[in-house]
Formats: sequence, structure tokens, C-alpha cells
Amino acid sequence: DHGQALSFQIIFYEDRNFQGRSYETSSDCAELNSYLSRCHSCRVESGCFMVYDRPNYMGNQYFMRRGEYADYMSTWGMSDCIRSCRMIPMYRGSYRMRIYERENFGGQMYELMDDCDNIMDRYRMSNCMSCNVMDGHWLMYEQPHYRGKMMYLRPGEYRSFRDMGYSGMRWMSMRRITDMW
Repeated sequence: DHGQALSFQIIFYEDRNFQGRSYETSSDCAELNSYLSRCHSCRVESGCFMVYDRPNYMGNQYFMRRGEYADYMSTWGMSDCIRSCRMIPMYRGSYRMRIYERENFGGQMYELMDDCDNIMDRYRMSNCMSCNVMDGHWLMYEQPHYRGKMMYLRPGEYRSFRDMGYSGMRWMSMRRITDMW
């Protein structure tokens, strides 16, 4: 790393193609509407971010690595603007997560230390309703092979995905967020 501090920077623009007023941040922002009336494009200068279509890190989530997103709404088929964003810290340690079939860490349990593209194939597990992230930062996806809606998980206990606002959704694959992406 040559002693340099890793920087994180994302710039949001009101209009498509990086037009209109802009707002830039290098940390979490719970309410983008405080700075911009709308948001239709953005540029990730450095680092990785999760963006959300509702304030306070709620709603649909999207993973953004370094790059330009000139019109992300049509690219992803989003129905609403980005309303909040969360910076994903760089992490170089080990990864460990326990996934559970039922809420409150009930039912079958499996421990993951690497990516899993299909919990049904690997563990004969038809659903994952809670988890405990011990190490690392992860993305969970509603479909196998890292497709469909996603959810960002930092270290911590997640006793009920339903209580987090994901009732009726299944989580079928999990991937570590590494700087190798």
C-alpha cells in the first residue's frame, strides 16, 4: 500500500450522464435528498459502495465498484433514485459466516469461509433466514450464481431477514466482497 491511506469517493449527479448539481462523499450517507433533489447518475472514483433506493440504507441495494454509472436506473431497471449509500471498508483478513435455515439461528446451520453460488446444491438448504457474519463483508443474492436482488452484510448478527424488511425473499447464494473483484 506504500503507506497511503485508502480513499473512498463517490459523486452523485442529479441528471443522467453526470449533469446537474452534484454531491460527493467518502463515507456513509443516510439521506441523499438532503443534498440533491434527485439522483440519476454517479461516479465511483475509488473504493466500493452499496447504494439504496430508500433512505437509511433500506430498500433495494446495489453494489458499485470503481467506475461510471451514466444512467443506472435504466441499466438496472430501478424504479426509483438512489436515496442513501454506504461505504464498504477495505478488508484483507479471513472470511467466516454462519447461515441458518430459520430465523433466530434455528434449523440447519452451515459455516462458509468462501463464496457459495448455490446453497441448495451445496447444502440441500432451501432457505436462509438468519446469519451471523463473524469475519469479512459479504453480499447475499436471492438467486443462485450471484443474481437477482442483493443484500450487503457487514460483521454482526442478523436474526431475521424478514424483520429487516425482506419478507418473502429467499437468499440462495453468498459472495465475499474482496478487492479482487
